[in-house]
Amino acid sequence: MHRVSRTSSTHARLAALSTVLLIANLAIASCRDTPAEPMSIRIATGSPTAVYYAFGQSLAAILNRELPGVRASVVVTAASAENVKLVGSGGAELGFTQADVLPTTPAGNPTVDAIARVYDDQLHLITTSGGPVRTVADLRGRRVSVGAPGSGTEITAMRLLEVARLGGEEVRRERLGLDDSVAALRSGRIDAFFFSGGLPVRGIEQLSRASAIRIVDLSEWTEPLRSRYGQVYVSRDIPRSVYGVDAVTTVADPNYLIVRSNLPDRLVRQVTRLLMDRRAELAAAHPAAGRMSPRSAIVTAPLALHPGAAGWYRDTKP
Repeated sequence: MHRVSRTSSTHARLAALSTVLLIANLAIASCRDTPAEPMSIRIATGSPTAVYYAFGQSLAAILNRELPGVRASVVVTAASAENVKLVGSGGAELGFTQADVLPTTPAGNPTVDAIARVYDDQLHLITTSGGPVRTVADLRGRRVSVGAPGSGTEITAMRLLEVARLGGEEVRRERLGLDDSVAALRSGRIDAFFFSGGLPVRGIEQLSRASAIRIVDLSEWTEPLRSRYGQVYVSRDIPRSVYGVDAVTTVADPNYLIVRSNLPDRLVRQVTRLLMDRRAELAAAHPAAGRMSPRSAIVTAPLALHPGAAGWYRDTKP
């Protein structure tokens, strides 16, 4: 019988072990050479012709350009109320919202923090220039879009109708987004529509160029809204220069960029830095973005600032 020497057997085992180790090392090296999956940053915005979308698109471009390992994109939504739900549930990482959509205490949104107060939304009540609607009282019995379901516009508009004693069946309400509201007004299907956004709202700007419109003055309703729903509401002017129609005073409330609370502090700090440092670029996408400042950005009640954002503001001492 042929016998294999102990030395030959040992060499065979060592050769096999070396092969296994080589394969393992190649696998490890291959893993090291494979780039890590980029982190998705979804930004919940609103209508493609409104401010949130323009702002969000510009912010996404900045994040993609300047933060390696991040893949940012925008999500078209009904706006504020839907955005808060998306960020809170993990359906988006960032989003925009009006302050009056938020619960009145920080505990009401345990999964959502603020990055910044970015600008003020102004409530527009738009109608045709030759139509019968000149005041809020003239809405009685008429067809009016109060905003898309899940939007901040709907919340603010419904509150205004309540304080004006036009709740219930007093107004024939439609629940349309900005683009559908514009189309419905132009076709005569509705008599007026509400929309809340930073100046200028591009959809309304485009409408004013194509049709003769009127913006209804809402100044008398700021104090009733403050008395019933809280101090977030203020009066702000819409100058003639914005849409080329008579100047009015309307109701406004703050607008926040919000973030999911469990996002890493380091990432949120970098988003905050870019939000503030790239204001000129953001303003080129929409003028409302240019109204931000570090000093006003930190006023985000009832939401707390995310620790990453708070750390950046603290270190830069706005």
